[in-house]
Amino acid sequence: MTFKRKIYDKFLEWKKNSDGKTALLVEGARRIGKSTIVEEFAKNEYESYILIDFTKASKEVLNLFDDISDLNYIFLRLQLIYHKELHQRKSLIIFDEVQFCPKARQAIKHLVADHRYDYMETGSLISIRKNVKDILIPSEERQVQMYPMDFEEFKWALGDTVTIKLLRESFEKYQPLGDDLNRRMMRDFRLYMLVGGMPKAVSTYIETNNMRLVDEEKRDILRLYESDFMKIDSTGKAAMLFKSIPSQLEKNASRYQVSSVLENQRNSTVLELISEMESSKTVLVSYKSDDPNAGLTRTKDLENFKLFVCDTGLFTTMLFMDKDFTENIIYEKLLSDKLSVNLGYLYENVVAQILKANGNSLFYYTFLDEKSRHNFEIDFLLARNNKVCPIEIKSSGYKTHASLDAFSEKYSSRIFNKYLVYTKDLGKDKDVFSIPVYMTMFL
Repeated sequence: MTFKRKIYDKFLEWKKNSDGKTALLVEGARRIGKSTIVEEFAKNEYESYILIDFTKASKEVLNLFDDISDLNYIFLRLQLIYHKELHQRKSLIIFDEVQFCPKARQAIKHLVADHRYDYMETGSLISIRKNVKDILIPSEERQVQMYPMDFEEFKWALGDTVTIKLLRESFEKYQPLGDDLNRRMMRDFRLYMLVGGMPKAVSTYIETNNMRLVDEEKRDILRLYESDFMKIDSTGKAAMLFKSIPSQLEKNASRYQVSSVLENQRNSTVLELISEMESSKTVLVSYKSDDPNAGLTRTKDLENFKLFVCDTGLFTTMLFMDKDFTENIIYEKLLSDKLSVNLGYLYENVVAQILKANGNSLFYYTFLDEKSRHNFEIDFLLARNNKVCPIEIKSSGYKTHASLDAFSEKYSSRIFNKYLVYTKDLGKDKDVFSIPVYMTMFL
């Protein structure tokens, strides 16, 4: 099942503006639908295409990239092997999972210069050093990030193309929806949090309406991710760090505590591993800001970070990995918001996912209030208009925002807007904008 994806518009923009002068590399975690949407683009926008899947390409194909001095020969062989005819300036060649053939990626420079055809690449774990250390990364390669399906894409998959437009209007005018409509939207959003944005999981939900089968699909993906982590780190440390994300967030600590997961290891000793995990796109890393202001990147504290999972549907399954499957009763209680556990960290993960997919780097901030001697935490910081927007997240409709208040008192001149993200309707408490979590996409 092929779903409508927003990244398709970026492909169109690249094709029009590049006119074959660059190749497009689509980066993202595995199983998010990169290959599917790229091939859909090829079918719709070109007269013909060749898709080379480097996870199963023959030696004959791989060997073609050992010597690219004779492009005429390479193109002839590809057409014969794949039984496809290529047309000058009207055909696309796709290097799928190009990290498995670094020489093909290096060849992009010469292929683009030849200008006969267009080129797109897909890759996961693409920036891991072992995949690129012996090749020259082509400057003719433009990169675009792809993420799991967002809430709007999820609604499109369910046949709803109207709701998000109406929500955006409500947000822009800051008009409350009303309690009944908000409750319905929260139920829809919790369904999205449970199913997630992995196309196979979404497809299974649509076809079967069976959450157990959806859960099995997600477990398959999680096992694949753990296998990938073993490939980049044979010691198993990366896999352990990944599997411990839910328990670390549940602790509500001010950072990921590596020492509680890996014996005799500290945050400072795993920085390279964290960087590689972040490059895999399966993990989202939020760094503590040392000094919250518009230049957040300059204030990044590499040793203090939190880890999130790229897809909240996968995160939900990870919460209950102690069972063979996530029982439908658990899903039903989560859906109806009746599960008797504090799910603040679940909402924190989905907000991280939304902010990252919208192009934001992730930062948080913790500080000690000198008057009360109380530790406060701002869950996320956004840079806007040379100032910052602090975000506090509540897993309920509770409207208190002590962290925002303390932060405002400390840094009032640096603040653009303050947001409380929670489960109730749009509202405003003095200068704090209270927004339902499903509207985070509009920030």
